[in-house]
Amino acid sequence: MNITIRNIPDDVITKIKTLSEMEKRSLNSEILMVLERGIQEEIKNRFIIKNHISKSSQVNIWKKLSNSWQDDRTTEEIKEDIFQNRTLGREFEL
Repeated sequence: MNITIRNIPDDVITKIKTLSEMEKRSLNSEILMVLERGIQEEIKNRFIIKNHISKSSQVNIWKKLSNSWQDDRTTEEIKEDIFQNRTLGREFEL
């Protein structure tokens, strides 16, 4: 699809031209790259913001769940299950 974008500020064009030269891409290709990255970031930010729960709401949810968990396993078995099924990442202790 072809579109026309009007009234692009000079400083934005200058930055895009600089990036296109640095990356050895055409101006069109660089604009597409910037749009793609920007769209991905925008979607990610909107998703995070819309799904954000306030700290007080989180505390209330956890309080309601407190003492409602039922499991026949021992604490040690539950901890072992958590350690065995977690993905690699930062270290933590239970």
